[in-house]
Amino acid sequence: MPRRKFLIEASAMSDSVETPDISIVIPVFNERANLRPLVARLAPALTRAGVSFEAIFVDDGSHDDSLEELRALCAEEPRFRALSFSRNFGKEVAIAAGLDDARGRAVVIMDSDLQHPPEVIPQFIERWREGYKNVFGQRADRATDPKMRSFLTEIFYRLLEKFGDVSLPPGAGDFRLLDRQAVDALLSMRERARFNKGLYAWIGFKSVGVPFEVDARASGESKFNFTRLVRFALDGLMSFSSIPLKVWTYVGLVISCLALGMAVYFWARTMLFGVDTPGFPTLVVSIAFFSGVQLISLGVLGEYVARIFNEVKGRPLYLVAERVEANKRDERSLK
Repeated sequence: MPRRKFLIEASAMSDSVETPDISIVIPVFNERANLRPLVARLAPALTRAGVSFEAIFVDDGSHDDSLEELRALCAEEPRFRALSFSRNFGKEVAIAAGLDDARGRAVVIMDSDLQHPPEVIPQFIERWREGYKNVFGQRADRATDPKMRSFLTEIFYRLLEKFGDVSLPPGAGDFRLLDRQAVDALLSMRERARFNKGLYAWIGFKSVGVPFEVDARASGESKFNFTRLVRFALDGLMSFSSIPLKVWTYVGLVISCLALGMAVYFWARTMLFGVDTPGFPTLVVSIAFFSGVQLISLGVLGEYVARIFNEVKGRPLYLVAERVEANKRDERSLK
């Protein structure tokens, strides 16, 4: 056998041995208390599924001892490794970093707070083996969320369904399995203002939902406060819809028609009854109203321009301060 052919075949054999069936991507932000309970349930679930696996934990600039706990877990289990960001870049970017590092033929994305039950993953794998490339967890209800948050979330998804460029399956989130082909499609999109739920729908591929019950948080509190949720919703709407820009065309048209109608009314009134004393309050209110409309429209334009500005700067999507593996530790990587 020629030496070149031998080397190629040896390299292919080596790659096949090192490639796991499933990679688990788990973003982590101040979740130290939840990591060991998660691992205690995760490994048995994957073992029952009969697949080889690896787990990639992405520490998103945690302020607690999450990184120290991850170091200990990676030292105990060679199939675990972790990336530690130089600062907090957000969950959406943490997921992108995990996908960058994943080597599996399929990738499962899940939270570290145990609201995504690891016992559902074997069902994902069964569907994947049936040929589905995008297997998403479909939560049965939002009983674990506050009522106001559930109400606002419902409004947001209805708006995105009506005006957006993608259709999101009801109850679908980040908890899902993606085939390698779907993962590579996601990795080709390096946008900064990431709305992963929309990206999962945008790439398409053969998809199916797996119903599951959302567990209560094992420990700690949700890191998404009202302000972060509003920013997240704006990112989603502006990433997959141009309606916030187009709507001001219609608002301007309506206001122009109203102004024209008022002009006709005052002209007719003047012709019939003569000139009366103009009302100062009416003038002030009109000026304030139209000034507010202009400022709001400029604000919407500014939101889109800010996103364009962030994209064209070309900064790395994230910075990795430390890579943690069983016998290896690299510093200062960037993507």
